[in-house]
Amino acid sequence: MIKTYKYKLYKTKRLKHLHRLINLSGVIYNYCIALHKRYYRLYGKSLNKYVIQKHITKLKNLYKYRSWNDLGSQAIQEITERIDEGYKKFFRHENKRPPTFKKVKKYKSFKLKGKTGYKINGNVLIINKKHYKFWLSREIDGDIKTLSVKRDTL
Repeated sequence: MIKTYKYKLYKTKRLKHLHRLINLSGVIYNYCIALHKRYYRLYGKSLNKYVIQKHITKLKNLYKYRSWNDLGSQAIQEITERIDEGYKKFFRHENKRPPTFKKVKKYKSFKLKGKTGYKINGNVLIINKKHYKFWLSREIDGDIKTLSVKRDTL
């Protein structure tokens, strides 16, 4: 049985870092969409997620894109998987249109899979060596498979 828990972070100035990571994932999402569109226009083929992940890994070594290293590789892989699944659904005619660009400020979340990229000690979440306290309203039961960091407008 899969359980989902939702916890609220305490409001602090450190949350700006998480907002920056969510914005960064929106920028990477839009970059991947542009890459897909450009490749399809030139070659008439769709890119798969492995080619995009390899390309982004090379880009992260460049000076211009060094800030992309702040976002974990698991989060970037999840973004490319989401785009790849959207294009697969489009080509199977399950969706009427392919994935489109999103405004960076309206991009809402990123996910970290497995046990890499984060650590939880009691009611403290550690991402990129930064500590964030959250309201531990109930104990975490079992192993954590995926951590989603969402930006709510509440």
